[in-house]
Amino acid sequence: MIVPEDGMLIEQDVTFRPGVYYLPRGIRIAADDITLDGNGAVLVGTNRLGRGVSIKDHHGITIKNLTVMEYYHGFYLRDCAHLTIANCRATATDEVAPSTIFLNVWLPVEKAYGGGMLLWNVSDSQFEQNDIQHQMNGMHAYGCQRLTVRKNLANYCSGWGFHLYETSDSLFEENLADFCCRYHPRSDGPGHVGADAAGFLVVCRSCRNTFRRNSARLSGDGFFLGGMNPQFEPVGCDENLFEENDGSYSPNIAFEATFCSGNIFRNNLANRCNYGFWLGFSRHTLLEKNQIKGNHQAGIATENGFGFQVRHNVFTDNAHGILLWSKRLPELEAGAPENTTSYDWIIEENTFAQNNKAIRIAADQDHGIRPLSRRGEWGLPAPHPHGHVIRANQMEHNPVNFDLIKAEDTLLEDNQITPKPGK
Repeated sequence: MIVPEDGMLIEQDVTFRPGVYYLPRGIRIAADDITLDGNGAVLVGTNRLGRGVSIKDHHGITIKNLTVMEYYHGFYLRDCAHLTIANCRATATDEVAPSTIFLNVWLPVEKAYGGGMLLWNVSDSQFEQNDIQHQMNGMHAYGCQRLTVRKNLANYCSGWGFHLYETSDSLFEENLADFCCRYHPRSDGPGHVGADAAGFLVVCRSCRNTFRRNSARLSGDGFFLGGMNPQFEPVGCDENLFEENDGSYSPNIAFEATFCSGNIFRNNLANRCNYGFWLGFSRHTLLEKNQIKGNHQAGIATENGFGFQVRHNVFTDNAHGILLWSKRLPELEAGAPENTTSYDWIIEENTFAQNNKAIRIAADQDHGIRPLSRRGEWGLPAPHPHGHVIRANQMEHNPVNFDLIKAEDTLLEDNQITPKPGK
């Protein structure tokens, strides 16, 4: 066993002597195919600057049983492959002061916020049973491929538990990212609880990932996918699978996926949020066997979305079970030219029970619930919603089952309706 030293270069297998070590410059791995066993050692930085552990241009590294704290990034991993980081702790990294800013989800890697782990161009690597909670961000993954991220703790982050930016073909399984939230005060009215904090933030062409059995409860958003950047350029996060996750109790949205295509949401919990699913301007999306209960505004809310299949879900006690609408937004038309209105939905074999309105489809709406103050944005109406198939659903005790406003070519077929008692 050896005593870690400030700025140490590690070029062979090593086991640290247990203890707490003040290392403002951290340590650096400088060879391939080695193992570092922290053996319970704690590395401490200063003023939340610098990096605790750095690896660049190396592969085959295993790090285990190590704690790093009080750095800008706890682990900084760049241009690496075949890493294993397990049973480590990274905490107390740099954090933007609370109750100040609305987060910028589009920061490039060179300007990334602080966090427990920053991965940049890392591939074919595993991160298991690490503790990256109680700071601003747990894990940033920029430009990564084929990661396995399993059973990590990223609770109580004031930004994002897990952040994917151009990261694809990876597995995120059985991680916890609960209570990832913040508050943004506003001078023009009530502040915003959430301020784009999220358990899982997935942006900028992060595709074909699998998210399974993760928890992101009581976060600003549970799972937040953004498929169009501030320049109105499409950067879709497409063909991701969300299965058996829990995004409940968000003050905002359990699962948000805007301007995205081909995502699958199956067997998830989206309960007691403002919205269970917000899927505006998305397309070719499957929602199947989800539990969607007690949401203040809607279970599924989608503006100008098309090609959806909604099957075998349970909608209970929502203000709206499904809320679909059109709205003309010319500045988005170049980036999403097919998303002109709501069309080509199949809604079948779901259960809608005790929702205020089970299904509402409406033209030229503000958030789907009220007419626009003018005839569409800039005086331009959107095409009417059309081509919705609503078939073989169980409608139980909803005061309003179908609320259709200027919706054309809607097929209602074989729905079983049980009126609310007294109606």
